[in-house]
Amino acid sequence: MRAIPIKAALGAVACVLVGTTIARNVEEVDVQAKRALKVNVVGRTSSGVPMADVSLNYDVSVAGLDLASNAGAAELEKRIGDAARAACREIGRQYPDATPTDAECAKAAAGTAMVKARELIALAHTKAASK
Repeated sequence: MRAIPIKAALGAVACVLVGTTIARNVEEVDVQAKRALKVNVVGRTSSGVPMADVSLNYDVSVAGLDLASNAGAAELEKRIGDAARAACREIGRQYPDATPTDAECAKAAAGTAMVKARELIALAHTKAASK
């Protein structure tokens, strides 16, 4: 995790959830990116400087996607990846010393979000098969 001095983070949001995806309704998947920041103490660096988590959520709409089709499922995966990269880039822009890297952050956020996406895709396949 990259850490930012506490002084730089005092005005920042201490905890913005990242890495977890939750569907708020059937039309959205929540992509949550998470990185470390020195503010709300969640640990300490080797030099004893406190660290905190910062996260940012981006909702990904599934409206208009046929999740029972390969094309619809692929589009949802693309949207989730794009949202994860955007969220992690934004955290990195605001907190350049945060860790992990943008790429590692995006991979973790997308991976977590895809758990919910796979559930939605499976549900769509089940509904399509029962028709």
